[in-house]
Amino acid sequence: MNRATLPKSSLPSTDGESRPDDESPSIPLDFQFYPETEMSRRATDFFTMMNRRRTVRSFSQRPVQREVIEACLQAASTAPSGANMQPWHFVAVSDPTIKQSIRIAAEEEERAFYDHRAPEEWLNALKHLGTDSNKPFLETAPYLIAIFAQRYHLDDNGQHVKHYYVTESVGIATGLLITACHNAGLATLTHTPSPMGFLNEILHRPDFERPFLLLVVGYPTEDATVPDIKRKRLDDFATFL
Repeated sequence: MNRATLPKSSLPSTDGESRPDDESPSIPLDFQFYPETEMSRRATDFFTMMNRRRTVRSFSQRPVQREVIEACLQAASTAPSGANMQPWHFVAVSDPTIKQSIRIAAEEEERAFYDHRAPEEWLNALKHLGTDSNKPFLETAPYLIAIFAQRYHLDDNGQHVKHYYVTESVGIATGLLITACHNAGLATLTHTPSPMGFLNEILHRPDFERPFLLLVVGYPTEDATVPDIKRKRLDDFATFL
């Protein structure tokens, strides 16, 4: 039986909230309404802030307070998730020895990628970004946040509880984390060496968690530069009907 033929009540919720027929207790919605003029101002101000966000590859060793990272992770955890399973785990790494181990393992995979795994078309697409297999930021940045996607979790009896829409849910949470870091005044880099199984071993994560992304977090160096690239215009990526 495919999804289209399932009874509506049998489908897992995609909004992270209880379904109407769950008989779960409800609480009043905590929602803030704004006048239309303020809505427009807030939306524009938020876009202006986010439009300054850039991926950074030159990180300073300036430390970041753990409290800031904790608050950003809490913001990420507010993401909606399939059936409200919250199928993510974040490992925030500041220990220099662990960061060094991650760099060594990641660069090994990256060398294989650039030397023979990646097709020529992909390498050509990366040329204007100036990337290569050398990843010093994995050691210089004060924090590496390894994001894991959980296929299931274990209940109190050790039984597997399946998670739904895992990739979508973790992707949304990751986006919120990047946004929260930028809002706090931190720069980020999304790093995805492939494969990333070494993260399970180094960070002692169970095999039902799949490495999703490695987020490098910190302050840019004072002389940091970024590629002169442009974002698409609204008309190029959005349609109003």
